[in-house]
Amino acid sequence: MDNRPIGVFDSGLGGLTAVRELCRLLPEEDIVYFGDTGRVPYGSRSRETIVKYARQDVAFLRTFDLKAIVIACGTVSTTALDTLAAENPIPVLGVVVPAAKAAAEATHNGTIGLIGTQASIRSGAYERCIQTQRPGTVVLAQPCPLFVPLVENGRFHRGDVVIETVAAEYLQPLKQAGVDTLVLGCTHYPLLEEVISDYMGPEVTLINAGAAGARAVADRLRETDALASRKEGGSCRCFVSDRQEDFARIASTFLGWDVSGAVGQIDISRY
Repeated sequence: MDNRPIGVFDSGLGGLTAVRELCRLLPEEDIVYFGDTGRVPYGSRSRETIVKYARQDVAFLRTFDLKAIVIACGTVSTTALDTLAAENPIPVLGVVVPAAKAAAEATHNGTIGLIGTQASIRSGAYERCIQTQRPGTVVLAQPCPLFVPLVENGRFHRGDVVIETVAAEYLQPLKQAGVDTLVLGCTHYPLLEEVISDYMGPEVTLINAGAAGARAVADRLRETDALASRKEGGSCRCFVSDRQEDFARIASTFLGWDVSGAVGQIDISRY
């Protein structure tokens, strides 16, 4: 048993999709979350910049005595996971492999759609993992650069004409191609799940990368006997690199509880 907290980070609030699933699966665990809201989005950055930012994010989280770090960011998972895992003595886990495995298991017609940031799509990591899991699968990838800034500004609700128009433009080629499974390859995208599902239709299975990653983390902790032994519920502390108020408002809505008193602001450039 291990009562140390789990660290989770993302470029902004998208990683809360992983936090929500972790809290559901492992309610006794303490979680420390960092959202780099001052530098979001990561997806349009160079590899060098993404690795630099990710190292700083991990350095901040490592100021806590953690038992594992979850990269709840598709961009960092596709770009810097191997580097971060090699540099740290505790498990560093991403979302790509779990999401790819879930997609390979879900598809019936062997045609999978993938949406992600420009950096994630450019890396080819999801495609490689899916092919490893199910050789011969057709993977159609579509970058969606406007999704993250829209989500970060609260434009992710069904009925919002802006996000619905943007989603239709991005998703039309995948729908026309007949994909039966769609990987939401950025952890921000599950906040758009209703909008995406409405457009793609009920016959298309959506794969939530953040939730898939969280399930993989839960399995890993069980397998290594590293679950918390406390009987009471765990805590969730959040830190951001920009204004707490905007993050707390959206996070409280998404998570279903008030996080405003548990959000701190830090200067990530110090790490």
